[in-house]
Amino acid sequence: MPEFLIQMLEKQYEEEIKNKILKGYNLKRKVTFRVNTLKSNSEEIEQVLNKLNFEYEKAPWSEDAFILKDAKESDIQELEIYKQGKIYLQSLSSILPPIILKPQEGADILDMAAAPGGKTTELAALTNNKAHITACEMNNIRIEKLKYNVEKQGASCVYIMQKDSRQIDDFFSFDQILLDAPCSGSGTLNFEDKNLEKFFTLKLVEKSTKAQLALLRKAIKILKKGQEMVYSTCSILSQENEEIVEKVMRENKLEIVPINFEGIEHLPILPTKIKGTVCVCPNELYEGFFIAKLKKI
Repeated sequence: MPEFLIQMLEKQYEEEIKNKILKGYNLKRKVTFRVNTLKSNSEEIEQVLNKLNFEYEKAPWSEDAFILKDAKESDIQELEIYKQGKIYLQSLSSILPPIILKPQEGADILDMAAAPGGKTTELAALTNNKAHITACEMNNIRIEKLKYNVEKQGASCVYIMQKDSRQIDDFFSFDQILLDAPCSGSGTLNFEDKNLEKFFTLKLVEKSTKAQLALLRKAIKILKKGQEMVYSTCSILSQENEEIVEKVMRENKLEIVPINFEGIEHLPILPTKIKGTVCVCPNELYEGFFIAKLKKI
C-alpha cells in the first residue's frame, strides 16, 4: 500500500475510521446495476432475474438499483436485458450523484466529464428524455464509449460535445450541472492489484486537484444564478473534495445544499469537513465517493 496514502488517511481520519477504510479496500464488491427506465422497469427486470435464479436485493434508496448476491459482471453481460440496454452495470456510489442533483424535465443540464456515460444516461432516464443534456468528453477513445452507451440506452435527449469542459465558452449557461470530476480514484483502490503503486501516486493526486479546481470554477461560471449543481469524485481524500469546494466557495457567492434523500441513513458514511456533504466509505457494496451539492446565489 502506498505510504503517502496511509499518511493522508491518518491525517484526515481517526484510527478506527482509517482501519475501516483499509478493511473496505480489501473487500470484494458485489455486482450492481441500474434499471434503464427508458427501456424497462424494475418489475420486468425482477421477473427475468427470478426466472434465471439470480439472488438479488435492491438498494434501500432506489427501486431501480439492484445488488446481486453471487454473480460476476460477465454473467450479467450475457443476458438479453443487458445487451438490449435495459440495465446498466454501475456501482451504487456512482448512481447517487444524478439522484442527488434531481434533474428536471425541460432543464438545460451539463454533464462535464461524461464518459463512459453511466451518469449521463441516468440523467436522461430520470427526466424521461425530456431534458436538454449536454455531455462533454475530450478524450477520443472515451467519447466513442460515451456515444455507444448513449445510443444503447436510448438517451435521445443527450447532445455529445467533444471538448475539454474547462474550455467551454462563458456565454453558455445551464440550469443544472453535474461535475463528476476526474480524480485519483482513492475510493476505488484494490490492494490485490500488483500495479497499484505504479498508477496511484502522489503526483496523480496533485494533478487531479488542479483539474478539479479548474473544472469547478468553470462550472460555477456557467451555472445560472439561483440554480444548483453537484460536484462528486470517487475519492475519499479531503484534498480532492472539501478543500476544492471550500476554495471555490471563498471565490464565489455559493451555499451548500444539504444532501438528504430517503434511505441515506443506510449509506456507510465517513465524516466530512463541510456539513451537508456526503462521503461514502468503501465496503463490499460501495466505492468510496464524495458528493457536494452547491447553489449559486
